[in-house]
Amino acid sequence: MEKIEHTTIPTNGINLHVASIGSGPTILFLHGFPELCPFGLPVFSLLLSIFYFHSIKFNNQLLSLSALGYRAIAPDLRGFGDSDAPPSPESYTSFHIVGDLIGVLDHLGIDQVFLVGHDWGAVIAWHFCLFRPDRVKALVNMSIAFRPRNPTRKPTESFRAMFGDDYYICRFQKPGEAEEYFAGDETASILKKFYVARNPKPPCIPKEVGFRCLKTPEALPSWLSEEDVNYFAEKFNQKGFTGGLNYYRALDLTWELTAPWTGVQIKVPVMFIIGDLDITYHIPGTKEYIHNGGFKKDVPYLQEVIVMEGVAHFINQEKAEEVSAHIYDFIKKF
Repeated sequence: MEKIEHTTIPTNGINLHVASIGSGPTILFLHGFPELCPFGLPVFSLLLSIFYFHSIKFNNQLLSLSALGYRAIAPDLRGFGDSDAPPSPESYTSFHIVGDLIGVLDHLGIDQVFLVGHDWGAVIAWHFCLFRPDRVKALVNMSIAFRPRNPTRKPTESFRAMFGDDYYICRFQKPGEAEEYFAGDETASILKKFYVARNPKPPCIPKEVGFRCLKTPEALPSWLSEEDVNYFAEKFNQKGFTGGLNYYRALDLTWELTAPWTGVQIKVPVMFIIGDLDITYHIPGTKEYIHNGGFKKDVPYLQEVIVMEGVAHFINQEKAEEVSAHIYDFIKKF
């Protein structure tokens, strides 16, 4: 089994930690919140299961990633893990993040990639395809469907109109407030609340209660180990949650800056995967948008939508083998 390589790459004025393995056409994995890479990380465990699961299935033997002819790269996005974390929310627009990634690819001499994103990684992947479709062979996105820019209302205004001020994205907006909530609980407990949540209703966090309103699971599911949670917790204890929260705080600024892309379609081949218990699937209008033609209109090269039954938001962990199979079957077409 090949060894995962860890490097620090200077890009866009900061340093990113990047894990990689293999050689050949590149798959770039983008994680979400609160995730990291690579150990125990959804995107990287997903990456490894793609190749080893399929090696067993098709060849009855373990083949290394390089033998299958792919190079896989998984960075800690800015603000996470061992990458730099600029303090200002204004440093976390999609332009900053996509700029970081383009810099990584240029540093490594990579022209085009297969892109795989989940959660915030999916949001960044959509914008990556908007800004630089020339660098993307195909995209597999999970959990967050593309939604065209609303030219008349900022994202936080839309969320407040639908769910009120207690909606978690709205609650994350004020610097320091969510951090104070998180500080009142053990980091591992907070992460378990995120990863194991299966209620598809909009997560609302009353100000006077904070995240204590969310129940800590008594036991972990089979797809999530204490070792994984403790690794995440150690990293978030070192850096804190502010970097990840700043993505939410930059939502409206990204909206302002993407005005020139209003109405622009995503024009790369796309597969989209979501669980039917995912909170994002139950945002009003989302199912209709995905299944009644709106999604296909905005993403004309959308090739397949997969809705996995009984699966919640962290689909890339919960159903790693099945998701891996879908990803592999899709990228091998190109």
